[in-house]
Amino acid sequence: MKITLLAIGKTDQKQIDQLIEEYTKRLNFYVSFTFTVIPDIKNVKNLSESQQKQAEGNEILKRISTSDTLVLLDENGKAYSSIGFSEFLQKKMNSGIKNVVFVIGGPYGFSEDIYIRSNGKISLSSMTFSHQMVRLFFIEQLYRGFTILKNEPYHHR
Repeated sequence: MKITLLAIGKTDQKQIDQLIEEYTKRLNFYVSFTFTVIPDIKNVKNLSESQQKQAEGNEILKRISTSDTLVLLDENGKAYSSIGFSEFLQKKMNSGIKNVVFVIGGPYGFSEDIYIRSNGKISLSSMTFSHQMVRLFFIEQLYRGFTILKNEPYHHR
């Protein structure tokens, strides 16, 4: 199975980028993982919230195939414990899915087209985090999930 994380807009904090690189390197030991940043939409000042979500949604759709399983990181998604999330990952692997694409949307969330195309939603927390921090938290949780599946001591039970 391959895992892809798509995120709208670049990170402007080097410390976060360094940690993302570190966890990406660790994660690739367990699974084929790709993190792709979709550039910010240009001229957003001239776009309504709806138009911005639609433009971002179009960019997301360009990067996924019809066979991909699309999971949105969304505040209204299902919340998992770390162990529950590792079980979610195991079920995806057991089902023979070739590519799971997780998406972090832009500042206003996702377009209706993306919600329609999605195969599920996950919430990392009921708290609000910056989109930059969510990238790091999610990649770390992916890493944690795989260490749990391998019974490694990273996650203390």
